[in-house]
Amino acid sequence: MNEWILGIETSCDDTAAAIVDASGTIRSSVVSSQLDIHNAFGGIYPEFAARAHVTSILPTVHEALKRAGITPAELRAIAVTRGPGLIGSLLVGLNTAAALGAGWGKPVIGVNHLRGHLRSADLEERRVRYPATILLVSGGHTLLAYTRGAAEIELLGSTRDDSVGESYDKVGRMLGAGYPGGPVVDRLARAGTPSIAFPRPMIDKGHDFSFSGLKSAVARYMESTANPSREDVAASFVAAVMDVLIKKSRQALERYPSASFVIVGGVAASPQLREAAAGLCRETGVELCLPPLRWSTDNAAMIALAAFDYLHLSILKPPVAELQLTIRDF
Repeated sequence: MNEWILGIETSCDDTAAAIVDASGTIRSSVVSSQLDIHNAFGGIYPEFAARAHVTSILPTVHEALKRAGITPAELRAIAVTRGPGLIGSLLVGLNTAAALGAGWGKPVIGVNHLRGHLRSADLEERRVRYPATILLVSGGHTLLAYTRGAAEIELLGSTRDDSVGESYDKVGRMLGAGYPGGPVVDRLARAGTPSIAFPRPMIDKGHDFSFSGLKSAVARYMESTANPSREDVAASFVAAVMDVLIKKSRQALERYPSASFVIVGGVAASPQLREAAAGLCRETGVELCLPPLRWSTDNAAMIALAAFDYLHLSILKPPVAELQLTIRDF
């Protein structure tokens, strides 16, 4: 008999709920988008995000249960993102999960948002072969990790300032792309030439990342150049990002023998990154592992799947009985 977990994700702007089993089978997934709310600001307005979650969360959870054809009594547990993220948005999800758990008599598992992303590649089917090197590239985070299994994750390096996804969005705003800017920047880059010598920050300095200098270089170029080519700026920016991500990933793969190279997070949807990663894996003989595009961005299904690690692999000690708020790396 399948065990089902209700996942709740409110770390940033979208309100999401999903029903998932331990194999990664998704019974339902419902997302209430806030894109129209934040588009006018060119980014996330935290106060508005939290208020929208308050309005959307219960209808989203109820719709996920309805589509799955599952009652609360049939759930094994409730999983909820406990961080990192916007504090107001997180509190809406955490308080809702705690209340539902108390009312339904179900354990509530606080899941690290990054662990959710790391597990997203196994949604719908098992894809990751261990040991694996993982590149997480999202709007809030950029990191490299090495894992010998779902319960054993070693952080190799992370960004010291801006994430690659945040840099994409800010450059997109400079180019008049609106929010989110990432997909538009990639499309513009396809039509441009990488002719501008933007920097490759920290490219030869270990596994850590830095993107603030690159973002600033794009801003200075836009301010000092008359009628800059949006396409060439985008192509040059994307080329710089790809050089950094791929070189550091190559170094990690050479140092940590891996069966698969896993890329997760919203920027994993970038066609340029997917192409560059495919080339890297052909050269190194490592299997490329990518989540389906729909599971690359924030979603509740990945939070639910990650919760099974806490249950079955005893990551949380003592056994789960109430909401876990202990801050852990993953």
